[in-house]
Amino acid sequence: MSGGQLVIPLVDEGLGNSAYLVDLGQGRALAVDATRDLRALHEAVRRRGLTVAFAADTHLHADFLSGARDLAAGGARLVASATGGRQFPHEGLADGDEVDFGGLTLRALSTPGHTDEHVAFELVDGSTVVGVFTGGSLIVGSAARTDLSGPGRTEELARAQWRSLQRLLALPDATAVWPTHGAGSFCAAPPGAERTSTIGREKATNPLLAVPDEDTFVTELVSRLGTYPPYFGRLPELNRRGPRLLSPTPHLRPVPVTDAEMLLRDGVQLVDVRPVSAFAAGHIPGAVSIALRPQFATWLGWVLDAQRPVLFVRDPDQDPEEILWQALKVGVEQLAGEVDGGMQDWVQAGLPVTTTTLLAAEDLDSRTVLDVRQHGEYVTGHIPTATHLELGELADQIPHSPTGAVTETPEVVMCGHGERAMTAASLLERTNHRPVSVVVGGPDEWSATTGNPLRTGP
Repeated sequence: MSGGQLVIPLVDEGLGNSAYLVDLGQGRALAVDATRDLRALHEAVRRRGLTVAFAADTHLHADFLSGARDLAAGGARLVASATGGRQFPHEGLADGDEVDFGGLTLRALSTPGHTDEHVAFELVDGSTVVGVFTGGSLIVGSAARTDLSGPGRTEELARAQWRSLQRLLALPDATAVWPTHGAGSFCAAPPGAERTSTIGREKATNPLLAVPDEDTFVTELVSRLGTYPPYFGRLPELNRRGPRLLSPTPHLRPVPVTDAEMLLRDGVQLVDVRPVSAFAAGHIPGAVSIALRPQFATWLGWVLDAQRPVLFVRDPDQDPEEILWQALKVGVEQLAGEVDGGMQDWVQAGLPVTTTTLLAAEDLDSRTVLDVRQHGEYVTGHIPTATHLELGELADQIPHSPTGAVTETPEVVMCGHGERAMTAASLLERTNHRPVSVVVGGPDEWSATTGNPLRTGP
């Protein structure tokens, strides 16, 4: 029986992660590293006529709240690292411990590095290791970051990551590699379309495995570490304690515009999830623009104050369930609801509306632009008049500025397409009460339309 027949990846494009559903036979399934948003998993189970009988987590996740506890509440047998200190019922596995599925076996392999208690899970058919769920140890083209336990432990855990990789590389070359983190993950996965691999392919193509020794590996791995959302610091502990169990059908409460206005006066955060063009055409003053797209959860968790309730405004054709689950999977729990009737009811009530100017890339002329992309994107190519501050750093600096402004408010903000730039502009407008224009498009469009080259480097 091949791994491809057994294992169904469930990819979360926004977070850059994969959960896995394993068909164990006899109508039973195993779920590995499932997020709290179990909709795709439940749909995959339903289509195949399966029941989730087992759930496993490779580590205490930092980038999402685990759905394992919810699966256990539904009858699944939950297994995880014995050293994770989880405070809810589960079966702790130590290195070499096995779970017999009746024909297939799950074997724990201690692989610390990405986290202290990290385990990989070998899936064994008879005496053959079909594949290995590597979580955040070996990932396609790299290995996951080791700085989530604090900068003082980054090198120590990077050395542990090196030793863990050597254990994994001892598996046969044909062994399938099923990582949790992939392209788009802030756990240091490189870009690329491949989500799964094999031990042999990683030996041949993974640059981190081509280094000559442990010291070089540590230097290479640490040099790749970029910024990550602040909720990465909170979620491991929430996953250790156990996320609160959710109703099978949670929903966003509709809030009449008159009540919404009072909530906003009381300090509730307003997030406008409509597309950039709709937000620019007219939005509620003080709203933060975070367009509902695959990356919505990451930026919602990154730029909001986790201690304050959140109210949403959306277009009628946008799915409130999607907003809800994206928020819940990154630990945004204080949900005040959504503005009933959206912008239409707000405008009809005669309440204030403001606009944001959109600019085409070719209309920038020589104006100074704030580029809010990630550092790796910026150094690859930016317009010559750009200054740089990552969106996440901007969001972090605004509350700590004594005047309420990071620096002098920029005239124009840009990113790769416009969504992050609009988020930045909305944060700046909310704080400085000055208009900021947003570029629709990014540096590539600017270069293509003007014929001017991009500048590389910092």
